[in-house]
Amino acid sequence: MGQARRSGHRLSGSLPRSFYARSSLDVAPDLLGRDVLAGGPDGVVRVRLVEVEAYLGSEDPGSHAFRGRTQRNATMFGPPGHLYVYFTYGMHWCMNVVCAAAGVPEAVLLRAAVLLEGADIAVERRHGSPARDLARGPARLAQALGVDRAWDGIDLIAGPLQLLAGEPPDAAAIRTGPRVGVSGAGAVAPWRFWIDGVPEVSAYRPAVRRKRSAG
Repeated sequence: MGQARRSGHRLSGSLPRSFYARSSLDVAPDLLGRDVLAGGPDGVVRVRLVEVEAYLGSEDPGSHAFRGRTQRNATMFGPPGHLYVYFTYGMHWCMNVVCAAAGVPEAVLLRAAVLLEGADIAVERRHGSPARDLARGPARLAQALGVDRAWDGIDLIAGPLQLLAGEPPDAAAIRTGPRVGVSGAGAVAPWRFWIDGVPEVSAYRPAVRRKRSAG
């Protein structure tokens, strides 16, 4: 796994810290249509977000932080505007933007995006996946952007991955529904947000019970 390249400066048009210092339920729909720009040793990939999910920490049974702070989820308890990256099912990386105030472990999972720049890099990382599937689903999105454990905790304001203004959709195009793969008390919460009619939005699937360690 490659090391993240540090940019050390804020790009023109990148979202400010105040954007993230709100409830994840407010940040999540505002992320739709925003651009994610990720730089690495092999070049730059740029995507536009079309699907996200909000997680409310200690108030949310579906959140990694529901049972408190662990080594795995520590980034969620830090200041807003950082990237929380975790490994799931022993094979995939997924990424979230940390929201709310420091000590309040809220985050938004980045679920799917449309590729705008760096298609050749994303295709190589995704081993030749069809165009629609290059960033469709949280693990594919992280892989297309080159995100792994080395990116956990990076600053989204001046790091190798930043969120830009993009082109937010009309409010009428935003849909909400249950989060993918969440079970128990959090299964019916309509905290997944997506842009209607975009083929890159992932298909909804209810939770499937799997054996895994708590994080």
